[in-house]
Amino acid sequence: MQNPLPIADPAMFDTDEWQVRSDLAALYRLTAHFRMTDMIDTHITARLPGATPTFLINRYGVLFHEMRASDLVKIDHLGQVIDERAAAEPERFRVNAAGFTIHSAIHMAREDLGFVVHTHTAAGTAVSVQEHGLLPISQHALKFYGKLGYHDYEGIALNLGERERLVRDLGPNKAMILRNHGLLAAGATVAEAFHEIYFLERACQAQIQALAGGTKLRIPSAEVCELTASQFNREESTEIMDMAWRAALRLIADPASDYRC
Repeated sequence: MQNPLPIADPAMFDTDEWQVRSDLAALYRLTAHFRMTDMIDTHITARLPGATPTFLINRYGVLFHEMRASDLVKIDHLGQVIDERAAAEPERFRVNAAGFTIHSAIHMAREDLGFVVHTHTAAGTAVSVQEHGLLPISQHALKFYGKLGYHDYEGIALNLGERERLVRDLGPNKAMILRNHGLLAAGATVAEAFHEIYFLERACQAQIQALAGGTKLRIPSAEVCELTASQFNREESTEIMDMAWRAALRLIADPASDYRC
């Protein structure tokens, strides 16, 4: 690991913050497990409980599969480090503040979304450059039927003025395609955020492979598309997402390198 930090004592943090740290570290590692990383670029962030908006983001330079609860850095809504541990060695708690532009837009406007995931996968980026966007051609894609935002590319997200347009384009949705860029997905809980990005990525993978086949695509009727989208939001959906999250955690169980430290 790049300049590894000492393992933090959980007693340094309140119980709720340590749980968010552990959940977020797990989400980073699962993103790596499913090959949705882009070296040290892209981010996953989490809102911390409390009256003053604070967030967790990855320490810059730590690869996603290495992430631990200790490696997550507390920042404010501008991406400035406010982590108490950084006082003695600020250089070891470097974050990519520019990378927080997209995340801060969503976090500050949508208090219902606790976790925000942004990826640059090959399939997600490929769909982002296709004029028609995500096609309703797979069950994974139909989860997002009528529930997916699109945001036009404005260059590397360094301009804080872009945040207003990001929020506008996301609308009431929990997922968005960033044109010529990649994917964004969010959730109230870590389980929901994982569910959103996993399904969106799988939908993009299926679309790219289907289009590569060079034959006419079969698209379900609008009625079936609407029905399927509604079925993803039935009464037991939260329970199913939580079950999937707990199952996914077994994929990253590693006594030699525990994400919860």
